[in-house]
Amino acid sequence: MKTSMLLVMLMSTVALAQVETYKWEDADGTVHYSDQPPPPSARKIERIQLGDKPGDVAMPYVLKQAVKNFPVTIFVYDCGDACNRARALLAKRGVPHTSKDPMAPEMREELKKVTGGQEVAPVLQVGRQILLGFEEARWNAALDAAGYPKTALVPVTPVQTKPAPAAPPPAPEQAPAPDGTSDPVKPESEPVPEQN
Repeated sequence: MKTSMLLVMLMSTVALAQVETYKWEDADGTVHYSDQPPPPSARKIERIQLGDKPGDVAMPYVLKQAVKNFPVTIFVYDCGDACNRARALLAKRGVPHTSKDPMAPEMREELKKVTGGQEVAPVLQVGRQILLGFEEARWNAALDAAGYPKTALVPVTPVQTKPAPAAPPPAPEQAPAPDGTSDPVKPESEPVPEQN
């Protein structure tokens, strides 16, 4: 009995994963979403197939909002423990992000623009906030403030991109020490080596 009940639940889950949704606009300009085909008078009809690819996972609303309002970029290379811990933190939290390698000449120039000329790694950019070096408490605070979940809601693979022209960033922020004193915590970072 338990096996057949489990089988029925599994089948219904698979059926739900393949739901087709329609997005359309009526004559008044109101946008509608439905699992039923739109009427013939509908405009701007879109068919959205959810779960149509193996491993395709819909991003939860809270995560979509964080990504939209505060996109995350990390400048990182094989710089050792600090870069490994930085990558691990973003993976653990399931933060969709763009990963840029400052060893590539064009990425090195972008890193200099973002950091005000400093060549260190890792560097985290959350929206307009720039964090030089890895200090877990500061990185978590920046991600929390941007609305990113504390644990992964969906599996995430970082996006590797080519540099695009960017506006000058604001000056990097200095975080206070965790104990509340005025002595700042020195984040772990490594200089980006020169290319020969």
